[in-house]
Amino acid sequence: MTSPETPLFDAVPVFEDGKDAQALRTIGEVAKALGIRPHVLRYWEEQFPALSPIKRSGSRRYYRPEDVALIVEIDRLVHREGYTLRGAAKVIDDKLPPPSASIAKSSPEEAVPVVDDEFLTKLAAIRAGLAAGLAAA
Repeated sequence: MTSPETPLFDAVPVFEDGKDAQALRTIGEVAKALGIRPHVLRYWEEQFPALSPIKRSGSRRYYRPEDVALIVEIDRLVHREGYTLRGAAKVIDDKLPPPSASIAKSSPEEAVPVVDDEFLTKLAAIRAGLAAGLAAA
């Protein structure tokens, strides 16, 4: 498994826009820097679950450096090595750590505590008191 410092894919391309290397990039900035049209990037988001930029108001996309590195890898596989989208997705899935690996590493201290009957009884009493207070208001 890789450490947080070890990138799964090749380095992120250098953007010459004056922003920090770790800055978020818009879809337009990524498209222009990599020579990939924005509609292709949006389509790849549907085809590659690992590619999930941050979406803010108005569905505006912001790509993290690891998203850009993944786009570079997808572009390399599809346009330079001739993979189909399904084949490229399989290669990328094989490179990514399995989702259960993070669950298996969780310690017992991080487990969700079991709720006992006494606690539920107290919660029910609080809820009834709040309902009565709202009804009186």
